Amino acid sequence: MEHWRGIGVTLFVNWAVKPFSMAALGWLFIGVLFKPYLPAEQINSYIAGLILLAAAPCTAMVFVWSNLSDGEPHFTLSQVALNDVIMVFAFAPIVALLLGLSAIIVPWETLLLSVVLYIVVPVIMAQLIRRYVISAGGTQRLQALLGKLQPLSLIALLSTLVLLFGFQGDQIIEQPLIIALLAVPILIQVYFNSGLAYLLNRAAGEAHCVAAPSALSGASNFFELAVAAAISLFGFSSGAALATVVGVLIEVPVMLSVVRFVNATRDWYESGKAVCRNRNVVT
Repeated sequence: MEHWRGIGVTLFVNWAVKPFSMAALGWLFIGVLFKPYLPAEQINSYIAGLILLAAAPCTAMVFVWSNLSDGEPHFTLSQVALNDVIMVFAFAPIVALLLGLSAIIVPWETLLLSVVLYIVVPVIMAQLIRRYVISAGGTQRLQALLGKLQPLSLIALLSTLVLLFGFQGDQIIEQPLIIALLAVPILIQVYFNSGLAYLLNRAAGEAHCVAAPSALSGASNFFELAVAAAISLFGFSSGAALATVVGVLIEVPVMLSVVRFVNATRDWYESGKAVCRNRNVVT
């Protein structure tokens, strides 16, 4: 594997650092520092929402961020595919572990059902459709289908965001202080994990076109799964659902700031040994 070091950094940050760092930040800020300013009955629910948000790495928008940072497309696809596979098996145990350490009891059945409905079923359906289309018309027909589906996927994503904000609109408008407080650990987590992945890739000798999507993958979240799991576990009006929606609310501007940073520091990054030319890695 050409980019094995970048893949290793991505997996390390996404699965060994990110969920646990968010849990620690949630306990520190929501459970201790901001506790006097938050509804006492929702403290655990807020922490649970933050854990759910960080326990699953982004699998869709990372392609957009990678393109904006001139990321290596094959590497981006590889890291997303590996994260998808790991997520099937690791999401529920990690969430259950961290929620258990927070003394938050959740039913395993609901966690597993969320994984099946929002990860396993879509992956299986996508593979079945892909095989059928290729067998019927080859890769050209598949590309044509993907071209038609791309605008529909964007419409679906925007519709999802509208519905999410619609369900939580009153809380977002009426509780700006709570929104701001929930945003603090999310912001710290995004910048910490993206910076860590970026620096680890540079130390490992990976090119900028690998480090950029690796850092962006380490920072972004699979918010659709997080929101769905939060609603399934705690309900529409819960603190957990609100915390995950706050993550959605700030993700785009925050991720754009990370894209700007990795693009602005490209010359510094490439002052090391690894240089990316024409999206091919040269070391």
